[in-house]
Amino acid sequence: MPAVPRPSGERSTPGTQRTPRTQHGIRQSNLSLVLHTVATEGPLSRADVAGRIGLTRAAVSTLVDELTRAGLLVELGRGRPGTVGRPGSALAIGDRGPAGLGAEIGVDHLAVCAMDLRGRVRVRVEEPLAGRNSEPAPVLTRLAELVRNVAAAAEGEGLRPRGLAVAVPGLVARDSATVVRAPNLGWQGVDAGPALEEALPGVIVSVGNEANFGALAELRLGRGGGSRRDFVHVSAEIGIGAAVVVDGALLRGAQGFAGELGHVPVHPEGLACPCGGRGCLEQYAGEEAVLKAAGLRDGQGIGELRERAGAGEEAVLRALDGAGTALGIALAGVVNLLDPQAVVVGGALAALSPWLLPATVRELTGRVIRPYGEIAVSRVGRDGPLLGAAHSVVQAVLDDPLGRAGSPAGFPV
Repeated sequence: MPAVPRPSGERSTPGTQRTPRTQHGIRQSNLSLVLHTVATEGPLSRADVAGRIGLTRAAVSTLVDELTRAGLLVELGRGRPGTVGRPGSALAIGDRGPAGLGAEIGVDHLAVCAMDLRGRVRVRVEEPLAGRNSEPAPVLTRLAELVRNVAAAAEGEGLRPRGLAVAVPGLVARDSATVVRAPNLGWQGVDAGPALEEALPGVIVSVGNEANFGALAELRLGRGGGSRRDFVHVSAEIGIGAAVVVDGALLRGAQGFAGELGHVPVHPEGLACPCGGRGCLEQYAGEEAVLKAAGLRDGQGIGELRERAGAGEEAVLRALDGAGTALGIALAGVVNLLDPQAVVVGGALAALSPWLLPATVRELTGRVIRPYGEIAVSRVGRDGPLLGAAHSVVQAVLDDPLGRAGSPAGFPV
């Protein structure tokens, strides 16, 4: 989870707009601060919390009592041994209470999970999907069924879903649930909200780009999360998306469409792309393109590709070198323009990084005008978009513990 913010009369909590300097706003901010602190560093005593956030023990006790009554915190008994003075009761996020639901619509799969306020996935389901050029209605209907099933299972564990965030491989209109364009699904102008809102009446639904959610998972849930604050996250699956994180926040763009790395041309007169362009990166470094270049048959996937690469099969190594080269060409412009701390590669192709990234590094070395940061593999794996979606709901609860998580405009994506 992200670093805990400092208390004050006016401040921004992670993922939210600035809280106004009013009595209600200050209280909301301080409730969030206490909950973030326990979620990130707990179990902690009241005295521990007070020492970390700079409020008095009396003020913290009042806030803790309110959060405990709401079922957001629980007391575990005496605090950690070895502390000076009489230990107080240790506070922790409970196993029951609010939860975030995340979902992912991939070209080849649907997935849904429920995440508690500690960031732990408590329920998860996934099933294959033939999503290429699919009709939206049946896909959304099936996803809604999976969401209902996961919500019911989560409620059986004492969790209360507070919202649903859905990751999709395409452009999503800012502050809406409308998929403006998802070339690999064949969707255009699809409002995903109604079908999913019907699945969980009263629960707010948010839809966002899968690469953005993957970047948020990397930022907030990766090992040593928060150590990278400026990076480009590449989500390399059948399609290729990217998200730019600057000082711990997503760079969205004027319409919310920033990061379409897969449609950057690497060979301007090259292969036709479903987006309508030619020579797009996806046509050379996307999963299907790499499998085809390696000569694999339908049904053979990344696991087979990795096995053959490890065995030194020449056609596979040549295909991965070509994909890495194309990726490096596209990333060179990004690195020259943005000067990121790191480029992080996630998604299915991250499993092929030992054979893919050397060519990427070679291209960057030859094309970037200055020393550049590290090229790294994602710390959250292929589930990044799904985890990031669920955690965006969790983040909204942590930011506004006693309010209604999220808003009609959605969660902090």
